[in-house]
Amino acid sequence: MARTLGAAVAAGALAWVALAGAGAGAGGSSGAVAPVADEAPGFAVEDFNYPGADKILAEQNIVLKRGDGHIVLVDCASGTDFLEVWARDKAKVCFKVTGNSGWLTMEIPSVHLVKGNDYTTQVDMTVDNETKTFDITKNAWTSVGESADPEGREHMLVEIRSTK
Repeated sequence: MARTLGAAVAAGALAWVALAGAGAGAGGSSGAVAPVADEAPGFAVEDFNYPGADKILAEQNIVLKRGDGHIVLVDCASGTDFLEVWARDKAKVCFKVTGNSGWLTMEIPSVHLVKGNDYTTQVDMTVDNETKTFDITKNAWTSVGESADPEGREHMLVEIRSTK
């Protein structure tokens, strides 16, 4: 019985080696195994860069950098309840806020006035080497930047943050 069992084990091992060798040599392949993940598409990773920012810069001379997608540039004539940003050298610029909160970074020079909407909003502005934060009154005009600065210095709008 032990002799028969040993022969069966030896035969099984030879069969396994033969099949493994045939699989590796079939079709001229080297037998190398490639991980499946190398063939699958990669993961989508959000970088928070503003979509179409280059086109907006070229057409409207507005630098939009990054955001969470809940504050977006819109045509002021397309609706109501927008944040309205007024700068000395351009017509008003409007932003629509959606969701419970949002943020957007940008560069808009010479901003002096912001009209709030139904959201609690703060804007960050830079002047010289300092950053100033202004609370925007809901549904009303708020003086910001040079119009709120005792020295009348030109401020750049760099960020908007809004929450419901």
